[in-house]
Amino acid sequence: MSGLFRSRVRLRHLQCFVTVAQTGHLGRAGDQLGLTQPAVSKTLTELEAMTGTRLLARHRAGTSLTAEGMRLLRHALRVLEGLDAAADSLDERGARPAECVRVGALPSIVPALLLDVVNRYRQRHPDVTLTVSTGMNRLLIDRLKADVFDLVLGRMDDPAAMEGLWFESLGPEPLLFAVGAGHPLARSSATLADVLRWPLVVPAHGSIPRHSLESLLARHGLALPNGCLETADAYLGNLVTRTTDSVWAAPTSAIKRLAAEGELAVLPISTQGTEEPIGLLRRADRALHPSAEAYAREVRTIAAAAHAT
Repeated sequence: MSGLFRSRVRLRHLQCFVTVAQTGHLGRAGDQLGLTQPAVSKTLTELEAMTGTRLLARHRAGTSLTAEGMRLLRHALRVLEGLDAAADSLDERGARPAECVRVGALPSIVPALLLDVVNRYRQRHPDVTLTVSTGMNRLLIDRLKADVFDLVLGRMDDPAAMEGLWFESLGPEPLLFAVGAGHPLARSSATLADVLRWPLVVPAHGSIPRHSLESLLARHGLALPNGCLETADAYLGNLVTRTTDSVWAAPTSAIKRLAAEGELAVLPISTQGTEEPIGLLRRADRALHPSAEAYAREVRTIAAAAHAT
């Protein structure tokens, strides 16, 4: 099989496979490659025939990599990166490439940790382009593996998802319950049972914070009621909580800046047991370039200062 693969695989197969892995969609990959969606599908089918295994799972909303596809992706990226490096070494113009750091982050991290890191980094490295995208943890991990990101601020996932990645913990992120500053619960000794009597804004279904919230309630013999607003968007959670009588359950980073500014009030409810660490994720098969490593240092410094207060 290995001899057949080496003799038949072409650069177009690897380019197509990597682009689909990075975009998660045959149509978007085709747009980037200048190909029709049927042509992309045909190229991927040829590659799967060469490897003798299924590399991609097709869904109505897009594609995802199988375990075998994830392993091939690491090698395909190295091949393309090697070709890029060879082309750069032959470029007689000697133009210095523009520096860029590509970051993925959980939405709940944006209001506190990520905002401080981005502001500090841009002050100290004004010539470096910084691109930031947010999303659910598994999507961030998949795009980190596909070389869409240099670094991700996220959470640990199951062992299969974490294969080929390094995770550097930045400290625990317990859940908090918050309300608008004028909410009746802000002036009382609220309990979990009290919280459930009000409209709720809760973490998105399937997320780690959502699992932590449900486990916390279950330990007290409670469960989420129907009619919750489920979202991973910290900005939406903030707006809804400030403009309605909702109670917001969210990770610390999503709430603490607004609480410190007096826009939200944190309820004195124990959330022990919900402490899930956030951290820096990166690919284990490559070193960070200097600009990305400088960004990682800023993250560590600001996260350490936040946990010290």
